[in-house]
Amino acid sequence: MKLTIIYDNESTRDDLIADWGFSCLIEGDDNPTILFDTGADGSILAHNMKALHIVPGDIKIIVISHPHFDHAGGLSYILGLNQDAEIYLPASFKQAIPGRTVTIVTKPIQISQDVFSTGELNGIEQSLALSTPQGILVVAGCSHPGVGNIIDAASRWGKVYGILGGFHGFHNFKRLEGLSLICPCHCTQYKAEIKRRYPKSCLDGGVGQVIEI
Repeated sequence: MKLTIIYDNESTRDDLIADWGFSCLIEGDDNPTILFDTGADGSILAHNMKALHIVPGDIKIIVISHPHFDHAGGLSYILGLNQDAEIYLPASFKQAIPGRTVTIVTKPIQISQDVFSTGELNGIEQSLALSTPQGILVVAGCSHPGVGNIIDAASRWGKVYGILGGFHGFHNFKRLEGLSLICPCHCTQYKAEIKRRYPKSCLDGGVGQVIEI
């Protein structure tokens, strides 16, 4: 499985555009290509995709974590470039998408062979749980329901070994003990402290960061 951050507040390369928001591409041999969140601006998302040699038409599934602009702002733009992708939206997402196959998510569901949704937690946000040989890797948008709650929800599919995404104001740092991969992105307020506490397992995010499992 391969994860590529394609929208984030920071960038790993000069030819990639950093902007407030988050998006991650998830690819795997036995799973359809999934776009998790779309950032705030579709033109920036498209620019970064092109620079990273990602073809929008190859995306089979689009998952939106929650309806805030910095995670769903690029959705309309990317739908104009991709006519066929299935869409998974949390129930809090009120915008209609006519003519598309849309699944409204409330409870935990399986999206593909190795990809699961935690369901809409606290009535606002869903995260993904990826089943890998190392355990469950969580991909979160902003973690509004709380990082600990998201990890607990993802644990129904196995032991969580890592988490990637926005952590918002999360500061119960002990909840990260025992994780082998921690990649704080986007809205994480305490990146420096997380990195200081977990230098061996913490990985910098940013547009262009690639994680292969």
